[in-house]
Amino acid sequence: MSPDYESEYNNRARVPEHPGIIAGWQADAAAYRSEALCELDVSYGEGERQAYDLFKPETIRGNALVMFIHGGYWQALDRSYFSHMARGLNRLGLPVAVVGYDLCPQVHLGHIVWELQQAAAALWRRFGLPVVASGHSAGGHLSACTLATDWKNVDPDLPDQLVPAAYGISGLYNLKPLTETSINKALNLDMAAAELESPLFWPAPSRLTMDAVVGGAESDEYHRQSRRLVDVWGLEGVTTRYEEVPGANHFTVIAGLTDPENAMTRRIAALAGA
Repeated sequence: MSPDYESEYNNRARVPEHPGIIAGWQADAAAYRSEALCELDVSYGEGERQAYDLFKPETIRGNALVMFIHGGYWQALDRSYFSHMARGLNRLGLPVAVVGYDLCPQVHLGHIVWELQQAAAALWRRFGLPVVASGHSAGGHLSACTLATDWKNVDPDLPDQLVPAAYGISGLYNLKPLTETSINKALNLDMAAAELESPLFWPAPSRLTMDAVVGGAESDEYHRQSRRLVDVWGLEGVTTRYEEVPGANHFTVIAGLTDPENAMTRRIAALAGA
């Protein structure tokens, strides 16, 4: 029997208390912006959403910069909800760029992938540091896409390993199942486009590092998505790791990033050399 993709992927229906969690993100993000050492609204492209907020540590300890990419099924939310996701890493000495991007259906999903490639390239050009991509939900997908990018196709002057590692939290790496859900109303993907924008089907970024993390209380499909990427890319020479956050749902799974002592925060810091 095939899965009921609508119920498997509709996280808002699965977690009825999500409005309160999202409101909490907004409040915590605003509070962190008011106290953090930060540069807000730094443009990497022409659009209003093509900008990042940079949160800086008091003392830099790593040898890379972290790019955090928010979720919302490529059609909701913006970077202002996620400023506090930089707090834990900032305390460990890492700069964090919380990146914005345009949303579907105003742009096609493939354009969003291109925007995140432009954002990573802009960060490298400005700071000369490799970029560790980290993202939640749709941001997990976009993190994997930046890891698997052939940077010479973006700009011949960019280094091959501009993004040496990615940390996907509750990511989606095969978009084909979404074509059978209400989520696709805004995405408007046919099966061919869904395959084209799925990093699972891209050439694997061998010799690089991909972590796929998922909440223990998330749907079977979310677990399967992360396990499948780890298995397939692992066989093709990527250093992969699969982890579950016990008891966490799709919205609470990122809570640990505010805490420098959290295992998730420490792992991303290690990937960034701190």
